[in-house]
Amino acid sequence: MSFFVRQGDRLVAEQIAVSPWSATVLSGTGVCGLLARELEAHCPDGFVPARLTVDLYQPVAHAAFDMRSTVVRRGSRIAVADAVLRQDGRDRVRATAVFLTLGTAPPGHVWSSDEVLPMPPAGCVSPDGSPTLFSSDGINWTADFAANQNAERKASWHSLPPLVADEQITPFQRAAILGDATNHVCHWGSEGAGYINADVTVNLSRLPIGYELGLRADNTIASEGISIGSATLYDRSGAVGTCVVTTLSNARRQIDFTGATAVGAEEPRRPWRQVAE
Repeated sequence: MSFFVRQGDRLVAEQIAVSPWSATVLSGTGVCGLLARELEAHCPDGFVPARLTVDLYQPVAHAAFDMRSTVVRRGSRIAVADAVLRQDGRDRVRATAVFLTLGTAPPGHVWSSDEVLPMPPAGCVSPDGSPTLFSSDGINWTADFAANQNAERKASWHSLPPLVADEQITPFQRAAILGDATNHVCHWGSEGAGYINADVTVNLSRLPIGYELGLRADNTIASEGISIGSATLYDRSGAVGTCVVTTLSNARRQIDFTGATAVGAEEPRRPWRQVAE
């Protein structure tokens, strides 16, 4: 299983990369992963990805697409690259990545949270990809969507399949895919999910280690149909970075994840958001 497979010089979406809301468009998770894949080719030696921002301003159709990228700046400590995904002669999605060099931390101490991040038992997911696990306040880790459709703080735990078949998924690609999934831990409430991503930002202090990644909701701030969701991205070694999504109300297409049609009867394990319409 993978998000995309090669057919000649094209990448073709597998079912996991297709929106659960419509078979004619792609999910934002796979799109974010592809943009990270395109941009990390511009990461200079000795640099690491520190930020990815994706603007999801048009749906990406389940059809042929092109990607192009450019280096904006390559300095001694900071490098920046841009990428766009194009269909039918139009830019559909754009992204920017910032790459930084590693160095010695400055002297002194600053405050940081010492809150323990929730983790399921070791070995609960497969290295080759497993159903997403969720937990809410008072509810232990489970793949049962109905158990977690509530107004409590949520966390999710992921093991992802390859982004492109026969390619090893990279830590940066994992982080990008999970960035889009921030919407789910922040905006899945007692009546389902009713917001769609307009953008995604992933800030990284380091790259993830291993094949498991968690997301823990930190805050949701909403007013008149616009909501900001922020979450901590972490692995079994601790916090990796922060993910933030800006979202729009999509109340007319609210998704009830307790029903069989929430993410498709064929694949009830896909809790992934669709780009804004």
